[in-house]
Amino acid sequence: MKTIFNSVLLALFFVPTLVLAQTTVTGTVSENTSNLPIPGVNIIVKGTTSGTATDFDGNYALSVNEGDVLEFSYIGYKSQELTYAGQTTLNVKLLEDTAVLDEVVVIGYGSVKKEDLTGAVDMINSDDFNEGPVLSPQQLISGKVAGVSVTSGGGAPGEGQNIVIRGQGSLSLVGTPLYVIDGFPIDNGSVGGSRNPLNFINPSDIESMVVLKDASATAIYGSRAANGVILITTKKGKDSGFKFNLSSSATVSTPFNKVDVMSAEQFTTLIEQNGTDANIALLGSANTDWQDEIYSNAYGSDHAFSAIGNAFGTPIRASIGYSDQDGILKNDNLTRTTGALNIKPSLFDDHLKLDLNARGMYTENTFANTGAISSAIDFDPTQSVYDADSKYGGYFSWIDPNTGNKPSLAPTNPVALLDLVDDTSEVRRLVANAKVDYNLHFFEDLTATINIGIDKQNSHGRTVTSELIPTPDETWNGSRTSYTQEATNKLFDAYVTYAKTINEKNALTAVAGYSYQSFEYNNFSYDSEDEEDGVDYEFIDKSKNVLLSYFGRVNYTLNEKYLITASLRADASSKLNPDDRWGYFPSAALAWNIHKESFLEDTAVNELKLRLGYGEVGNVNGLDDYKFITSYTGSQSTANYQFGDSFYQTYRPSALNEDLRWEVAQTLNIGIDYALFSRRLSGSVNVYSKKTKDLISDSFVDPFTNFGNQIEANIGDMENKGIEFNLNVIPVRNDNFEWSLNYNIAFNDNEITNLPDQQYVGGISGGTGNTVQTHVEGEAPYSFLVYEQVYDSSGTPIEGAYVDRNGDNIINDDDRYINHDPYADVTMGLSTNLSYKKWDLAVVTRANIGNYVYNNVASRAGTLNRATENGILTNLHTDYYDTGFQSLTDNGLQSDHYVQDASFFKLDNITLGYTLTEAIKNTTFRFYGSVQNVLTVTDYDGLDPEVYGGIDNDFYPRPRTYVLGVNIDF
Repeated sequence: MKTIFNSVLLALFFVPTLVLAQTTVTGTVSENTSNLPIPGVNIIVKGTTSGTATDFDGNYALSVNEGDVLEFSYIGYKSQELTYAGQTTLNVKLLEDTAVLDEVVVIGYGSVKKEDLTGAVDMINSDDFNEGPVLSPQQLISGKVAGVSVTSGGGAPGEGQNIVIRGQGSLSLVGTPLYVIDGFPIDNGSVGGSRNPLNFINPSDIESMVVLKDASATAIYGSRAANGVILITTKKGKDSGFKFNLSSSATVSTPFNKVDVMSAEQFTTLIEQNGTDANIALLGSANTDWQDEIYSNAYGSDHAFSAIGNAFGTPIRASIGYSDQDGILKNDNLTRTTGALNIKPSLFDDHLKLDLNARGMYTENTFANTGAISSAIDFDPTQSVYDADSKYGGYFSWIDPNTGNKPSLAPTNPVALLDLVDDTSEVRRLVANAKVDYNLHFFEDLTATINIGIDKQNSHGRTVTSELIPTPDETWNGSRTSYTQEATNKLFDAYVTYAKTINEKNALTAVAGYSYQSFEYNNFSYDSEDEEDGVDYEFIDKSKNVLLSYFGRVNYTLNEKYLITASLRADASSKLNPDDRWGYFPSAALAWNIHKESFLEDTAVNELKLRLGYGEVGNVNGLDDYKFITSYTGSQSTANYQFGDSFYQTYRPSALNEDLRWEVAQTLNIGIDYALFSRRLSGSVNVYSKKTKDLISDSFVDPFTNFGNQIEANIGDMENKGIEFNLNVIPVRNDNFEWSLNYNIAFNDNEITNLPDQQYVGGISGGTGNTVQTHVEGEAPYSFLVYEQVYDSSGTPIEGAYVDRNGDNIINDDDRYINHDPYADVTMGLSTNLSYKKWDLAVVTRANIGNYVYNNVASRAGTLNRATENGILTNLHTDYYDTGFQSLTDNGLQSDHYVQDASFFKLDNITLGYTLTEAIKNTTFRFYGSVQNVLTVTDYDGLDPEVYGGIDNDFYPRPRTYVLGVNIDF
């Protein structure tokens, strides 16, 4: 006992000594190059929980003992450890973590460090992708990249996305960018029964997306890169222990906006005030909102599982996914099963590297009959959905008293269209490629690469229409159409890469190669109605085209500061005649890393690069095969030639053009990349001019000079010019809280600079053969060509009154004028991400300014006479209350009253998440909730201001979608 007592006394004696031995050290933590203080730096005594953080001015104070190891850490900087040696002041400079600059960016046939890029290139990593209900890869970058516009075709599940990079570049050819998946350029088209050609990629499998915007970056892909290139890199295997990820989400999509048509009460009042006794007698007693009848809440789920690690010394990643999503249009559904496998073995001391990728997809589609959308707008709201006495399966239908059948001009009961038409398909797709890199043993600066791939897709579909469907056909007994389609895309690339570091500051990389790609299509269709009518009921179409290419590129870095890139691609397409088959597409770019100059040392500038690039790319994408030779089409059986008592099928030649050649785009780009204040502020500015020569479009030819009066020909020129600005800001960043902002804005002006003959496009519903858009020299493509409406003193349009713009006292086509175009002059995106400890919040918004839409729903359905014509009642659009128009006329349809400013601001997505790490050992849970399509602010009177092409006609509405999900990493 005495011994214990003495020990305690001895310990108590030394406690004050130990306390007195501790010292309070103070100091400032600053950034190494700029000397700016860094707030929020964590300082911890290694091996203990004792620590502190710097204040706003970078200052700190901490009680320490001599010999303690202090750890200084901060996001974006290299951690530093210092041993305390008794000093009272300890100032620390942290070095920036250069991983951002050293980050490797995939480009065509190779990769470079981000710091060495010379073209207009934007990379979006998986950490920055849009969250929420995402079924297609295009949705991941919507609003994220300056100058890149992503517009969905509508609100159907898995609907295709239209991507336009730096404005329209063609009049008749395909305007979508080239997609390259893990080095494999895929075909932008898809087989029948598909909703989106990129649906075969599960978005959860994507690691990054790189957008090549200017020709100096895209020219290495030659003729397929006229509309930009999007390089998609999927997640790869890693040389580590296996890790697993399980993600699951449930969605509810709701229709939240409807076309403004009259209610049953409004329509009844209209008919009673304006109709005849016969019209009034047709009114029903129901109160039916037909849009409520065809739309409903839609439910869906999405699940994905992946494993990544090293098996038997080989990095591997495998994943499976399953999605089941209903559409808000009843009976619309998409189910998708995906699988992906990546294997990356290395042999012979890493001299031989293989990158093996395979991904497959199987989808089952049930397509709702979208004709129900227009029928729901048109159908008399005083009628019931069902009629027990109806000959059409109990569905109400208008009846022609003379035939006892549905009148030919009457709308079909929209619910019957959804219930009695069964349209389904199954689509299968396999995309696989094997890339082999051999770094020569005897010449290690040289690497030989072979990349072979296949993209195989096929579909089977059928549409079965019940014999009960309301129809004017007295002999109707139902119908069935079916189709099978197959597409095969084969690739063979072979190239060598010479990479030589001449000294610490100079380097040379050169690539030279060969590429062969073939596209084969095999289509078959059947129609039971044609079979009953005794005409050709089977259709067979086979085609093939080939692209043969040689390419090369040289990158040279001089003194670490000056970058030079030059490339050349020679393409030969079987779509063009032998004399014009080859196209040569060069590019060159220069860049200056100004931040490496001595005068910017010890400043707040972390990156400053000036870029200048020029390049040419060609385009024949979407051009039919072999237009330069005569092809023959067989006559239908009803048009066979009689010779004696026999009938013989005849063949007619199709129009041809032996002089078709490449459509060529020339792009000049000047850009600046910057990063300041420890990369708290970064971004880029680009100014560009893109001139497209030899536009391919329809052209009239003189009679008797060809086998038709129109051919596709090289007849015009076009120019896009604009400015893009991208800004990333991190206002707050420490271990507990981070707030980041991304803002981008782009200005684009698109003009046809040469076109011999004006073209009339943009067909609309209502009347026959009416168009409201045009291609004409001096204006943007698809500009609206309309009459200038005359208004009275109260602002009400005067029916049939239009401005005589040419002063000849006659209102005719010569008085139509250009009234805006459907493409936004300004596009913007703003997203913000906040994280506080285990919580995270992401908000994504977009805006378009200067885009216009022609409201075809209001124009065709907004006149009084339409309500009572054809012996039936038809509902009206509420635009009638604004116009009072009585009759539907060709001139009225082409009034500028219906061309409306569709500028908008959209709050696309809000996602809130919480990460849980302690519940299970080595397991991380992230729970999140998300809302998609939250808010739209616009003056446009239609359903949605975002309409690709600019004509709003029976648009499938985009729903508002709520998501609850979980991600589990273990």
